[in-house]
Amino acid sequence: MSEIEWKPQKASSIPLHQQISDYMKKKIMNGEWTIGTNIPPQRSLAKLFQVNRSTIVIALEELAADGLIESKVGSGTKVINNTWSLLASTPPPDWISYVKSGIHKPNITIIKEINKAETDPTMIRLGTGELSPDLLPNDKMGKILQLDNEQSLSLGYMEPKGSLSLRKTVSEYLQSKGIEASPASILIVSGGLQALQLISIGLLRRGSTILHETPSYLNSVHVFQSAGMNLFGIPLDYDGIKCDSIGRIKRQHHASLLYTIPTFHNPTGTLMSERRRMALIEVCQKESLPIIEDDVYGDLWFENPPPKPLKANDKEGNVLYIGSVSKTLSPGLRIGWIVGPEPVIERLADIKMQTDYGSSSLSQYAVDKWLSSGLYEDFLKEIKVELSFRRDLTIQILEKYFSEIATWSVPKGGFYIWLRLQSGVSIRKLFDVALREGILLNPGNVYDKNDFEHLRISYSYASIEQLEKGLIYLSQFIKRYSMN
Repeated sequence: MSEIEWKPQKASSIPLHQQISDYMKKKIMNGEWTIGTNIPPQRSLAKLFQVNRSTIVIALEELAADGLIESKVGSGTKVINNTWSLLASTPPPDWISYVKSGIHKPNITIIKEINKAETDPTMIRLGTGELSPDLLPNDKMGKILQLDNEQSLSLGYMEPKGSLSLRKTVSEYLQSKGIEASPASILIVSGGLQALQLISIGLLRRGSTILHETPSYLNSVHVFQSAGMNLFGIPLDYDGIKCDSIGRIKRQHHASLLYTIPTFHNPTGTLMSERRRMALIEVCQKESLPIIEDDVYGDLWFENPPPKPLKANDKEGNVLYIGSVSKTLSPGLRIGWIVGPEPVIERLADIKMQTDYGSSSLSQYAVDKWLSSGLYEDFLKEIKVELSFRRDLTIQILEKYFSEIATWSVPKGGFYIWLRLQSGVSIRKLFDVALREGILLNPGNVYDKNDFEHLRISYSYASIEQLEKGLIYLSQFIKRYSMN
């Protein structure tokens, strides 16, 4: 309901309150606002419809007089009837109870606010984890689709594991990372998030425990929780996830697998050292604990290549490897891959066919052409130069305006700087005030519910001007707040 685009016509001869009342009545009568639907507060409606609050009061009074809505202290205003329910002998379905009983958990409130704010084109998005629209290769994408080649474009369904041509191309691409994977052990998926969803419903029992770094991207999405899984965080240091306690925790909590982003971790930007990677593989093999390696940022290194993925040193089929072009090429293509033992890939491919009958054939074709033509490597060189420049600029701004109020580490690639505030400022208040000023933040408690001192700063999305403006404002507010 917060996405209402309709506005009353102030030049109309029909009073504003009547236009609003008629609009809301139509929504109720058509079943778009079902019985039990919450009506936003008067102030919110006034803002949505760009009218005075008194106009909203009159419109709601008319709807209440018609018996369509009811207001109660403590529970707000709800739809209680529509004309069909007044005439029918049996009550209509209670869709609100269906919504509340769905197995997929709703996003936490702050994530919903972030998702909503990201649709506002005027918002300065200091935490968004994707490439700026200005950096996306729109013109080159058009040329890719016009490439004259022997492979014909098919717009039909692909085989369960995805386009064989793309899987062969991905197999060759992975060799540059030290990963040996035949096309039969690769499943094409609609991005990294779908990979996690398939694993959660295809390989795990309800009640299973997933180990992960804390903070973690997993806490910002509910793929495992909605499948009835439990998450257990293990601390990070500068070298990556701490391995000493993994065996004990695995046995104590009967953990089923471990999820990690070893290369340019989300949200901290940490790069796991080669020594730590070997230690992690060793302990997980010893404990028979499978690893999900999320490597969607692995190509975005700046000065020096990162250590090889965990999968490159996996000789026992213990690692499920997730890759994607969403962070490097285009989030809209929605193409990624899972690499693992063939029985696992067969199982996940079967579930994928049951859920969406395969990823977009057009997107698979485009990614195949990008990777096989060499244009992907060329574009990566360009984008890494741009991201490196943005990182350096952001660090310069932080050194100038945040040196007395925050600490941070300089990432060696990826999108993120994990900013630790030292002032004791309320992260929630900071989020709310910044949002009112048109600046969108990603607070630490999105990634660890107990973290109230970090912000995930992304230098990948906001423009250069927005980065400077947003960060300077942020520093000024924090300093003002600290002095109060």
